[in-house]
Amino acid sequence: MNKKCKNLLVVFSLMAMLAVILGAFGAHGLKSRIPEASLTSFRTGVQYQFYHSLAGIIITLCLYLFKHNGFYRSAQLIFAGIILFSGSIYLLTTQSLTNIGFTSILGPLTPMGGLLFILAWGIFIFTLIKMPQGEE
Repeated sequence: MNKKCKNLLVVFSLMAMLAVILGAFGAHGLKSRIPEASLTSFRTGVQYQFYHSLAGIIITLCLYLFKHNGFYRSAQLIFAGIILFSGSIYLLTTQSLTNIGFTSILGPLTPMGGLLFILAWGIFIFTLIKMPQGEE
């Protein structure tokens, strides 16, 4: 396996593991410490992180099998989307506990992360369509 694919698989596996840890933390550690609306948003961040971590693993396997650079670009955007979308949600929903400011900066990061997810899926689809067909 080439280094690029191996590194992506490690990163997305770590992201998936972190999603499980954060999900448990949200369910047990935050439940009584933040408002229910914030807890719901936190869960949304965990869900999107987990779904897109698994998607990143699948996209990386496509990169390994088909060696098309579009899959690499898609994986990069998925990773950046996780950081911006889920990361900003985690920081915003736990702000009352962490006293982290910058809400004027953090707020716009969530939709930017969502846009990166959409772009990643678009590149993935475009790459699949443009790939040459093999013999049947």
